[in-house]
Amino acid sequence: LPWLLFSQSLTRSAQSVVGNANLIKKVYFPRLVIPTASTLAVLIDFVVAFGVYVVLMGYFAHAPTLAVLTLPLFVALGLAAALGVGLWLAALNARYRDVAHAIPFLVQAWMFASPVAYATSLVPDSWRLVYAINPMVGVVDGFRWALVDGASGPGAVLVVSASVTAFLAVTGLWYYRQTEKTFADVV
Repeated sequence: LPWLLFSQSLTRSAQSVVGNANLIKKVYFPRLVIPTASTLAVLIDFVVAFGVYVVLMGYFAHAPTLAVLTLPLFVALGLAAALGVGLWLAALNARYRDVAHAIPFLVQAWMFASPVAYATSLVPDSWRLVYAINPMVGVVDGFRWALVDGASGPGAVLVVSASVTAFLAVTGLWYYRQTEKTFADVV
């Protein structure tokens, strides 16, 4: 679930500026609305998928712990990471259209670099904080901790992932704001 939220948010926000080129050329409005709305629209899909997950938890008689209350924080962290990278890619995609062709490969490679199909515990302890530079490591581990009995807490990995996410969000916003003045000319 967290990976689908991230990948769909990233893909949609990265392609949002070029996809709304006609709107950008006709009227002025805050351009940041486009990738932000694209990112947040994925929340509807996430809520539906999470509802299915809750039904399956009930069917298999798996009761969540109080850690489930932290899920909104991990959702927000995943969305912030997707928006940060999405702002970078949306601005780059507006200027260089070949970026759109690289996005699916980036997302697929990122999935294999994230603990989606394997646990972070498989990464040696000495490399775990370096591995946490991937912002999705903290998000996926946080989801596992909140929803799965016996999963270890994200700990220091979450701090590193959250720091990288904050960096990506701030720099993505800065770069997007610097380049948005030319969007009407280049899209």
